[in-house]
Amino acid sequence: MTLSDDRSQPISTVRVWSGRVVSGIMVAFFLMDAVLHLMKPAPVIEAFNRLGLPVGLSTGLGVLELVLVVMYLVPMTAVSGAILLTGYLGGAVAIQLRAGSSAFETVFPVILGVGFWLGLFLRSRPGWVSALFGR
Repeated sequence: MTLSDDRSQPISTVRVWSGRVVSGIMVAFFLMDAVLHLMKPAPVIEAFNRLGLPVGLSTGLGVLELVLVVMYLVPMTAVSGAILLTGYLGGAVAIQLRAGSSAFETVFPVILGVGFWLGLFLRSRPGWVSALFGR
């Protein structure tokens, strides 16, 4: 089966809307997080101090989050955006582990990563995974 065969297959409306809802939830969370990083309220400053990070990184991380979310939302760059978001969230896991955070705080970025990929999978046509990996 080729990619062109997959593109001709109909895609379920329920599946597309499920993917859009899951993606929307993930994007809304990240947009809120990016805005908080840019505004630097007291809880963000406290979290940065607890994690041993310079507060000055907050602005850069907020801008990075915004760029990655835009990449994720644009169909042509959605897979690249999801890959880069996965890397960003991997860094979050590493920082939480280094700081000795609770299990939930450490696993939460993994849950977000799964949500981004699930949303992308559901809102995309069948066969994009095999096309991505050349199968």
